[in-house]
Amino acid sequence: MPEPRSGARRPLSRRTALAATAAGLGGALTAGLAGCSTASGGTGGGVSLTFTWWGNDDRAARTKKAVRLFEKEHPGVTVRTSNAEFGAYKQKLATQAAGGGIPDVAQLDYRQISQYAGGGALLRLDEAFDKEQIRTAEMDPSFLRTGRYAGKQYAVPMGRGITGYAYDASVYKKAGVPAPGPGWTWQDFTDVNRRIAALGLTSPDGRPFTGSNDGGGNEDVFEDWLRGRGGRLYASQTRLGFTEDDLSEFWTFCDRLRKEGLVAAARDSTQAKSTETSPMGRGLAAADFTWDAPFPGYPALLGDAVHFAPVPTTGGHQGAYFKPSMLLGVGAHSAHPAQAVALVDFLLNDPRAGDILGFTRSTPPNRTIAARVATTLEGAEREIYDYAQTMEKYGLDAPPSAPPRGDVPVQIAFGRAYQRVMFEKATPRQAARELIDEAHRELRS
Repeated sequence: MPEPRSGARRPLSRRTALAATAAGLGGALTAGLAGCSTASGGTGGGVSLTFTWWGNDDRAARTKKAVRLFEKEHPGVTVRTSNAEFGAYKQKLATQAAGGGIPDVAQLDYRQISQYAGGGALLRLDEAFDKEQIRTAEMDPSFLRTGRYAGKQYAVPMGRGITGYAYDASVYKKAGVPAPGPGWTWQDFTDVNRRIAALGLTSPDGRPFTGSNDGGGNEDVFEDWLRGRGGRLYASQTRLGFTEDDLSEFWTFCDRLRKEGLVAAARDSTQAKSTETSPMGRGLAAADFTWDAPFPGYPALLGDAVHFAPVPTTGGHQGAYFKPSMLLGVGAHSAHPAQAVALVDFLLNDPRAGDILGFTRSTPPNRTIAARVATTLEGAEREIYDYAQTMEKYGLDAPPSAPPRGDVPVQIAFGRAYQRVMFEKATPRQAARELIDEAHRELRS
């Protein structure tokens, strides 16, 4: 497999990493290198790094295999790895940050960048980019900006994800409706779901079968809807980019669909915690808003008739965008920043690491590696790769910068507020006003 740059370039050896640091990886990297030869945790005076991530067993096995290859290429450097499920991982990382520092290399969610960069837990990577200690020539510049905070680079995307729509093509065929395309609209979505509901199908427990899950409580679905109308979720790190009218209109639309029986009932939406417990996974709906990375779980559960389609648009303007499925950051207090940076570059740009990691974190950001690995893909994984290529050709707006530090509580409040609509505890307008007020408090705190 060719290297991501035109000239052949082997991964950085330990000696090369040290020399690069001495030449000027920046003050933070130089200071972090000072005690390298006597670092604790390594053997024989070597360097010991910590690297942590979240994900399933397959991701863990592949990541550890790539790390072992890195160690082989960097004699004297050992990497202690750990991983967990996402909820436990988030809590542990927050505890580590509060207690003095995150690991040398940490996998980060898009929503965590502002939190940890703003809190001083992440090392700035601008100079590492400039000096090509982290090579970015084969990565989309607008996509790389998703790892920036306050105009500075703090993280690097490790995978390129995008929202979509898992749907059962066999049900669509029964209803006589076409497969969703990149330009289909929210009105088309409504009409399709009405046709599916009219089939009179029933779920395994005898209840009416609906067209889709209810996306009203999903902030990602609202963001796609908003961007399709030329809007945005955030105007800045302290201001929302939408109004009470915008959110009220979206929730009124979703509320009407649910009351007409075109999307899943409230109790089924609140029970959805995974593919298996979603309305689609339980045989209650023909489709589900989801991300590309978890999509293969749908055909694995429901059969090969399930495919991946774009989210609806407003007048053909797609609101979906390429989002980092996850990013890599270097701990600001790492004792060995040069080696940590070398590990980040290796995982992103070494062809052998690319072959090992595959699409376990969605599409690799390095275009050359992504194209190479794609030739080995089959089934659902190949479908999401082709989907991304289709969407890129169709045309998408550039991704926004990392969400503000208050986004996580805003996201939680978003789902909670819509539940009040679903269970008729508030009108869409009342819930929208409540959410706006709470979001303002979180963003200004």
